Amino acid sequence: MASHASSTSTPAPLTIPGWVKQLPLLLIVGGGLLALIGAAVNIKQFAYSYLLAFMVFLSLGLGALFLVILHHIMDAGWSVPIRRFVEHLSNLLPVMGILFLPIALLAKKIYPWMSLDPKTDHSLHVKEVLFNPIAFYVVAAGLFIVWTFLARGLRGASLEQDKTGSVACTYKMRRYAAVGIFLFAITLTLAVIFWMKSLQHQWFSTMYGVYYFAASVWLTLATSYVIALVLRRTGHLTHVLRDRQFHDMGVLMFAFTVFYAYVNFSQYFLIWNAAIPEETFWYIQREKGSWWGIGMIILFGHFVIPFLLLLRIDTKLNPAVMIPLCIWAWVMHFCDMSFNIMPLLHPDGFVLHWIDLGCVALFAGVLSKVFLKNLNRYPVFPQKDPRMAEALGIHVEAEPAVVK
Repeated sequence: MASHASSTSTPAPLTIPGWVKQLPLLLIVGGGLLALIGAAVNIKQFAYSYLLAFMVFLSLGLGALFLVILHHIMDAGWSVPIRRFVEHLSNLLPVMGILFLPIALLAKKIYPWMSLDPKTDHSLHVKEVLFNPIAFYVVAAGLFIVWTFLARGLRGASLEQDKTGSVACTYKMRRYAAVGIFLFAITLTLAVIFWMKSLQHQWFSTMYGVYYFAASVWLTLATSYVIALVLRRTGHLTHVLRDRQFHDMGVLMFAFTVFYAYVNFSQYFLIWNAAIPEETFWYIQREKGSWWGIGMIILFGHFVIPFLLLLRIDTKLNPAVMIPLCIWAWVMHFCDMSFNIMPLLHPDGFVLHWIDLGCVALFAGVLSKVFLKNLNRYPVFPQKDPRMAEALGIHVEAEPAVVK
């Protein structure tokens, strides 16, 4: 037990190289400047570019929130060493609430149904209870309230356990997770319906929420793998990370590679097979121009290549393979979100606009700055979690029962 205690002692404050500290600020200034110029010269392109960046980075926060909830629902041991920084990623969701304000202000330029009369549009009339301005803003506020409640509550109990070591904190986090898993499913589905699917309100899909969920967790696992690797090499997670954590993250990434492909194909197959014009138009529009090529890139880049690479056990532990694959996951997710959002603005094919890059840089800068601040503010891993010994592969003998 002495060796266990020493190996999990509080590490020195996180040392962040100077260029890393400056990078978020440079991204904020550069991206913000491009975004402001874009808003001045082409407000509609800016609105869609901003929505694209928002949906890409929202995936990271929601995927992290799910992984924290999953940890407590399953009473997992292996994920204890990586849980703290995943908690920080989930706590980017309140920041996303502030970053949502431009979308709220530009909603009428982004969502065509906002300017339509339900009496003249049958597809909007039957969905009017959902797609109306009041519901849009009320639901948006409710979503961020729920996400903030869950993310802050789970991390707060985790930090409290760092101080007290009380098992009551573990039970508290399990209760949060038990309620949170249902709230998470409902809120994520509402978010993607309101903010992405409603761009073309005529379209129907019962799988759209699950599709976005699978892509979000996939992206978060890739990001978590790289963060864990960096923190191990800096020495802050060296004593608590084992090959098991990297292997299990790779296994989960493989599972969500397959799950994403399954959901995506099922959505396409069922809609195309039904041959209902109100549904198939969405895919027909995305077969025009270079959108067909983007669809093929997503097919092979989001599924086939990761699937084949992650089949082998040894690749999950090989940084030379995993780091490029994790970076590739961000490229694929950006293409995927563009495939969903941008055909409405660029129906003839994919366009990588400079305003897109500016908005992505702005989000990356703001969120990385908040993440690094939290990473440096709190212990890098849970200090007194009762599952830490299990994560380290240490068997702790139970105390013998005292017979009175």
